[in-house]
Parts: sequence; C-alpha cells; structure tokens
Amino acid sequence: MIIYVDENMAPVLAKGFNILQTPLNLQLKISDPIEIKSIKEVFGEGALDEDWIPLAGKQGACVLTQDYNINRIKHQRDLCEKHGLGMFYFRPPSKSGFSYWGMVKLLVRHWEEIIKTASRKPRPFSYKITSRSTGLENMDD
Repeated sequence: MIIYVDENMAPVLAKGFNILQTPLNLQLKISDPIEIKSIKEVFGEGALDEDWIPLAGKQGACVLTQDYNINRIKHQRDLCEKHGLGMFYFRPPSKSGFSYWGMVKLLVRHWEEIIKTASRKPRPFSYKITSRSTGLENMDD
C-alpha cells in the first residue's frame, strides 16, 4: 500500500517516514508493505489534483495533505470518493501551515493510528487531524 505525502508538506517527510516504516512492515509481516512516497516526486511539482487523484486511486493509495480545499471543493472531493482514496487532512493552526517540526511531531503522534486506519478501513474515507487532536477525527459521519 502507498501513502502519499502531498506537495504542501516537505517531501523529505515521505523519505523519512518510509525509512521508519520499513522495519515495521517486516516486524508485522505485512503482506502489502506500506510505502510512503511524495506526490511531488512521483507525479511532478505542481501536478494538478485532478491528474494525480485518479492515478493514486488506481494504486489504492492514501494521502496525507494540508490542502483542506480538496475536501471543500465538491468536484475534488467527489473525485477522491470516485477513485477510492483514503484522505488524512492536517488542519494547521494558521494559514501559514505547520512548522516543519510541528508537522513531524504531529505525524509521529498519530502515525500508528494512520497506519491502522489506512490498512484496515475500506476506502474512500476522510479524517482530519489538528494540533489539538487526540485521535483521527472521522469526516465521513
């Protein structure tokens, strides 16, 4: 399974969390190993959401993003649902987004729950995570 890090987050997060996830894949004997990749590196810088969403959906992927507009803009939300994406929306405390280390801490704090949800929950789904979240907040209800 692939988890994509959107281009509004540092691509190095994908590399770092992929390294951290690799021994867990082996330890947990996951039949479909979890890979973390950067949308920017796989689909190119500035790739339109309308272009990468169907491709990521074909891969059965999940996406980590700070772009809440994907959920707000109806045709983009519908595209995610149509192509069966699992979406994790990180809602920053301000318009400038999370600081680099703030995002790292937030990912670390919620990583196990993100992995469990991505591995077990049927797609499509949408969850929100804020700096105050104690867990993933289901947006589909």
